[in-house]
Amino acid sequence: MKILLDRREVNPNKKSHVGQTPLSRAAWSGHEGVVKILLGRQEVNPDTTDGLGRTPLADAADSGHAGVVGVLLGREEVGPHRLDATGGAPLALAARSGRKEVVKILMGYEGADLDKPDTWDTTLFWQAAMSGDEGAAKILVEREEVDPDKPDIWNRTPCSYAALAGREEVVKILLERGEVVNPNRPDNNGRTPLSYAAWTGYVGVVKLLLEREGVTPDKPDCEGNTPLSYAAQYGHEGVVKLLLEREDVTPDKPDNSGQTPLMYAASSGYHKVVALLQPHD
Repeated sequence: MKILLDRREVNPNKKSHVGQTPLSRAAWSGHEGVVKILLGRQEVNPDTTDGLGRTPLADAADSGHAGVVGVLLGREEVGPHRLDATGGAPLALAARSGRKEVVKILMGYEGADLDKPDTWDTTLFWQAAMSGDEGAAKILVEREEVDPDKPDIWNRTPCSYAALAGREEVVKILLERGEVVNPNRPDNNGRTPLSYAAWTGYVGVVKLLLEREGVTPDKPDCEGNTPLSYAAQYGHEGVVKLLLEREDVTPDKPDNSGQTPLMYAASSGYHKVVALLQPHD
């Protein structure tokens, strides 16, 4: 590496067709020693951007290389909260990828906008919810400037995404903030967090939501699909059992096309779900 840098014809700032430099590539791959060598050259720009507006710090944060992040933050020219072309900061990238150590480092830097939405109106809390980073979620949910129920452009809240991804611990954290988090809030398609959890079959998340006062277990979406419909469609036997235990769930409720949960289960051959949905004496 040092031999190459000593050659006049070698440009350490040369960019690839996607705008990446040797520093960007080393930061993404976590090669801390190479990053230090490159930063030792006066002509190397430590805050250069690629075709997506991402800096070497953003690359290191996204891939979870805390050591490289620390080295880059040691340079005055590096902006810890610089946004890329989609409006995402290194902190948001790290949270979305579940890079807990990097998130802790970047949250400690003054000037971090902890509730700033990106192009899709997703915030740092949304990223933490989706990746299941309960540590970051616990910190963020206590910050006054953070809205833990802030929806994205599809009107999906962090609770919906956590339910969809089966992030049980994050759902618990959100449900504890009952005064600001609405666990029954539908998105633009009419789907609630319970609908998403039933769809993906996360029994633990479904239990948590059903225990929460105010959650409607039979709420249909814009197509008339209820949580039970989704659970039956995808053969989630455990979720079907939980929903059938509720008196406020109609087991034979049709959707807008006239299909019932039993029809969905039968058409897919989910015999255990079919047996549960059969009338019993």
